[in-house]
Amino acid sequence: MKKILVIEDEIAINDLICMNLEIAGYTPVPFFDGAEFDLHLKENDSYDLALLDIMLPGKDGFELLKELKAHKIPVIYLTAKGDLPSKVKGLKSGAEDYIVKPFEMLELLVRMDNVLKRCGGREPEEIHIKDVVIDEKKRTVSKGGAVIPMQPMEYDCLMAFWKYRNRVMTREFLLNLLWGVNFEGESRTIDVHVANIRKKLDFFDVIITVPRVGYRMEVSE
Repeated sequence: MKKILVIEDEIAINDLICMNLEIAGYTPVPFFDGAEFDLHLKENDSYDLALLDIMLPGKDGFELLKELKAHKIPVIYLTAKGDLPSKVKGLKSGAEDYIVKPFEMLELLVRMDNVLKRCGGREPEEIHIKDVVIDEKKRTVSKGGAVIPMQPMEYDCLMAFWKYRNRVMTREFLLNLLWGVNFEGESRTIDVHVANIRKKLDFFDVIITVPRVGYRMEVSE
C-alpha cells in the first residue's frame, strides 16, 4: 500500500484524514510538528505523497516543501490559507495541488489519485481474481483465458472496486470517483455497470450488494 505523509498540527484534523486514508487503502503516517518531521525525513524518505499544512510549529509548510521536493516526494497542500498570494506561492514553489480547508474527503482522494498517477506511481500490474485476469497496462480483462469485452466505464468501475476492495462504497462515492466530484446524475447509473460486470465475469459472489448503502468487492488479500 502507498505510504502517505499527513503533516498537520491540528490533532482532530490529522486523525480524521488518517482514518479516511486507511479506509481508502493507504498507509498514513502522521506528523504534527514541522521541525520534528524535518529530522525524520533525513532518516526516512520512502513515501509516495505528502499532505502538507502550511501553518505548522517548528518549520512551516513552505520551508518543508523544499525538503520534500529534494527527496522527490510530491506534495498536496491542505491549508486554511485561501488567499491568492499563498496559492500562487505554493503552486509556483512546486506543490502538485493546493486544497483549502474545509474540504470534502472524496475530493481529496480524487486529487490524490490524480497526483499519484501524474507523478509516476507504481508500474501497471496483472491482477488475478478467481479465473479473471486484469492487465492494467493493456486495459484488458480475461476470464478462463478468453478476453472479455468491457466498456471503458465498466473497466474503470471494476478497477475502482479493486482499489477499494473489501471496503463498502456507496453509489455516490463510486459515481463521483468515476465521473468527477461534481457529478449530479442519477446514482442508480452505477447499478447498470455493476450488473454488467457481474454478468460478464461471473462476479455475483465477488461484488456484493450492501443493502441501502452500496457495494463491496470481497477478495482474499
